Amino acid sequence: MSAERATVGLILAGGRSRRMGGGDKFLLPLGNENLLQRTRRRLAPQVERIVVSVNGNAASVAGAGLDVVEDPPGVAGRGPLGGILAGLFWAAREAGPASDVLSVPADTPFLPPDLASRLRSARRAAGAEIAVAASSGRVHFAVALWPAGLAADLVDWLGGQQSSAIHAFLAGRPVVTVDFAGPYDSLLNINAPRDLERARAVLERFAP
Repeated sequence: MSAERATVGLILAGGRSRRMGGGDKFLLPLGNENLLQRTRRRLAPQVERIVVSVNGNAASVAGAGLDVVEDPPGVAGRGPLGGILAGLFWAAREAGPASDVLSVPADTPFLPPDLASRLRSARRAAGAEIAVAASSGRVHFAVALWPAGLAADLVDWLGGQQSSAIHAFLAGRPVVTVDFAGPYDSLLNINAPRDLERARAVLERFAP
C-alpha cells in the first residue's frame, strides 16, 4: 500500500439485483462464504479501511462489522455513481482529502491481490486522475481508483442531471485502463445465475 496516500476500499452494494430475481445478491453463498464476505476478504489486505455503500438496504450488511454509507441526498437512485460519491465524501472525512478510494462491486468474489497496487502504479505512470480495471476484453468501470478530492466534480456532474453511467462521467477525464489477465476472470461480476455457476466452476478448479 502507498505510504503517501491512504486508500479506502469502497464496496458497492446498492444494486437491485434484477437479473438475479431481486434481493441482496451479495449475500448469495459461494463456497463457505457469501459474495460480500469474499469480496471484503480479498480487498482488505490492499486498503487501510473499508466502507460499504448501500441504497436503502443497510440492514442487509448490519452484521458485517463494516462502516456503511448511503447515497447522498439528491443522488439516490442514480446508480453506482451515487455510491461512489458517498464513498468519496466518507474517505475525505475519515482518511483525509488527499486519500484515494478503490471502488469494487460487492459481487466480485475473485478480486486480484494486486488490484490496488497495479491501479496505483498505472495511474502514477500515466499521470492520470483515475485508474480503471479491465479483464476478458471488458472494462469494469466500477472497479477503479479515485481521488477523494473528485467529490466536488461528481456533485456538479450529478447535479446537472448528466448521465448516471460511470463511463459517461469518465469520458472527459484523464483515465488509464489496466488489464488483469489470468487463468480465470479475476473481475468476474455476479449479475445473473449463469455468472454464479461460472464462479462456482472457477472456485472448484482454481480455489482462489
